Amino acid sequence: MPKFAANLSFLFNEYDFLDKFEYASKAGFKGVECASPYEYDKHQLVDILGSNDLTQVLFNLPAGDWANGERGIGCLPDRVSEFQEGVGIALEYALALGCERVNCLAGIRPDDLSEEEANETMISNLEYAGPILDRSNVKLVVESINTIDVPGFFLNTSDQAVRMLDELDCDNVSLQHDLYHMQIMEGCLAETLKTNLDIISHIQIAGVPGRHEPNEKQEINYPYILDLLDQAGYSRWVACEYRPHGDTLAGLGWAAPYGIRPIR
Repeated sequence: MPKFAANLSFLFNEYDFLDKFEYASKAGFKGVECASPYEYDKHQLVDILGSNDLTQVLFNLPAGDWANGERGIGCLPDRVSEFQEGVGIALEYALALGCERVNCLAGIRPDDLSEEEANETMISNLEYAGPILDRSNVKLVVESINTIDVPGFFLNTSDQAVRMLDELDCDNVSLQHDLYHMQIMEGCLAETLKTNLDIISHIQIAGVPGRHEPNEKQEINYPYILDLLDQAGYSRWVACEYRPHGDTLAGLGWAAPYGIRPIR
């Protein structure tokens, strides 16, 4: 049975962010993730998680100026000091919230930055962050993102991410595997999962096209994929990072067989 988490940056947008935890819990989710918790007092988040019996399963390292289009700074040589400062901030939040995993977004590669230098910067940053987080039992993941939604994003295929991990002199980095992004970039989801499941520690799902509910009205056969994960013994989180067509609860019928309850 999949262990589903609700991405609160995408779901329950009918409500204010701090109210989303309650609705996620009422719907049957046991875990939540979000892009950025840093806008909120960490002690307040701890109280909300506890009162709703939820686990914070993931959030991103500080990702730069999101409002102005930045999507991470991991590959940017001129932002290394900012990246390192962000690792400390993320660790404070992870320890307070009991979150065991944080995601490093590579960012958008500027035209005047070579792929080689971007790759070297990303590897250096991961080798800096990985051991620091590991000492506190916090795991680090990296994510490939499609270049249709985020043009120019540096890390955008499974093979590229696997090669990067192979180059690392650090054991505390694994893959966050987003099936929405990878269907757009490469397809062959089942075989890629089978091949790389030993280095995949977090999965995200959404329908293609549109990034809506992962139901039968889209390209990916999610019942097959979720059964495959069960058969392979995958026991970590599967996060629902999709944009509901309408009301979040009304659209949760696809998840009813897995214990998620579309209730009000």
